[in-house]
Amino acid sequence: MRHAGLVLAAGSGSRFGRPKAEVGYDGRTLLDRAVDACRSAELRPVVVVLGARIAPRVRLALPAHVDTVTNTQWRTGMASSLRTGLLHLTDETDADAAVVTLVDTPSVGAEHLLRVRRVLDAARPAAVASYGGAWRTPVALGRGLWPSVVASVSGDRGAGPWLRSHPELVIPVECGDLGPWTDIDTPEDLPR
Repeated sequence: MRHAGLVLAAGSGSRFGRPKAEVGYDGRTLLDRAVDACRSAELRPVVVVLGARIAPRVRLALPAHVDTVTNTQWRTGMASSLRTGLLHLTDETDADAAVVTLVDTPSVGAEHLLRVRRVLDAARPAAVASYGGAWRTPVALGRGLWPSVVASVSGDRGAGPWLRSHPELVIPVECGDLGPWTDIDTPEDLPR
């Protein structure tokens, strides 16, 4: 089974003050960390969804093996980025599944991605990382689900509402033992 990595990084980072894809953390950008996690989890291809005023140097700094796609509707929220990424994977790849992660969750590493990737099967073609029972990212979606997800996501919500409305298709994967899930919204959220 071929699993693609899909990094959602299109937002402007309005609460942060600049796009989070450009933010440095621990010697690398948040985008570099997310891409490296996908590569370490053996996700191929890795596709990054960009959109807001991302500096050209950020795009140019990505490794040659990383595909980028532009979400022209990035202002409408995360759903449009997920939709853009899944449509790109549908049209441009033969991936069997997508493992979706966010640029602003530096606590999500390769082991998280590997865990959700490994559990997909025909009966339950979706997986979501769980932290003490709370569903978060990353999320894995089998290709057969992509049209339904694309048709149903909206606003600033990712796949969460779709997953909750189809629990019979979802495998929760506990990842709390890997540490807390963190989301970077403001400069104060960056780990010190």
